[in-house]
Amino acid sequence: MRVEEFDYPLPEELIAQYPVEPRDASRMMVLYRDSKRIEHRIFREIVDILDDSYLLVLNDTKVIPARLRGVKHETGAKVEVFLSRCLEQDVWECLAKPAKRLKPGVVVDFGEGLKGRVVEIGEDGKRVVRFFPEGALDEKLHRIGEVPLPPYIRRSPDESDVERYQTVFAKKEGSVAAPTAGLHFTDRVLDALRARGVEIVYVTLHVGLGTFKPVKAEVVEEHKMEDEFFEVTEDVAAAINRAKGEGRKVLACGTTVVRTLESAADETGNVMPVSGWTSLFIYPGYRFKVVDALLTNFHLPRSTLIMLVCAFAGKDFVMEAYSEAVKEGYRFYSYGDCMLIL
Repeated sequence: MRVEEFDYPLPEELIAQYPVEPRDASRMMVLYRDSKRIEHRIFREIVDILDDSYLLVLNDTKVIPARLRGVKHETGAKVEVFLSRCLEQDVWECLAKPAKRLKPGVVVDFGEGLKGRVVEIGEDGKRVVRFFPEGALDEKLHRIGEVPLPPYIRRSPDESDVERYQTVFAKKEGSVAAPTAGLHFTDRVLDALRARGVEIVYVTLHVGLGTFKPVKAEVVEEHKMEDEFFEVTEDVAAAINRAKGEGRKVLACGTTVVRTLESAADETGNVMPVSGWTSLFIYPGYRFKVVDALLTNFHLPRSTLIMLVCAFAGKDFVMEAYSEAVKEGYRFYSYGDCMLIL
């Protein structure tokens, strides 16, 4: 299967640079897989669609201020480090800019009592950096780090992004990008869904920079996903298995939840409590074991995310829906609108 099959034209003006307010006012395209029907709704109307026949699974990861600006300790040259993945306490795999200035052994001063030393050059030129904070690293990040907005948002983050680039249910720190399908939820929508009998549970997957990694291979099957940490607790696994046994539908909020649930399931679809790393790559031909419905944003052309959505709803139907979304002026990507696939 060729990567070019997942390409589509997108006018740049449809790439959302700011989120809508309030969160639940975003547009929502509803796709019905059986009838191949498409509806155009507002996100808050999800309350009118879901009922007690659904169990909703959300990702409670929290985005950390992953972008750090500093200077080389010896020369004062300016550098930028973007945390990608935590390898061990105070040791992170990072993107560096400009990378040529950050060779092994170089010490960077980020200010506020935080320094880092480049330990090695890893895969794809990433730098492994050991940080030396005066105190806890997470406290330093919150003092001097910046919100890690995606590269297609062509502006500097402002104060509003600190709150807006998090879900209202974000809890466990570790992501360097938001699980964007969850950004549409407000407390009032969640309360209304519970009142409708929708059971809501939480899993965790810490989103890494691999979510933005372009697929460089020409053939889909040759692409390699980067590992991301995920966790499903015993209570949540039991709730999902109980819902499946009762004939209720499991609605995954976002591709991160899909990959979490499918990684935690055995071949029979039984979800197990697990904590570990996943590099699961889902593309057309994949047999879903757990997920029955999906809420997701509109994704980049040729990305692993659109491939997952095509695997779930059918490539032709999804690409038709994307074409209609462009025609109807939907807003794309992280701060954009969403799609509910039933």
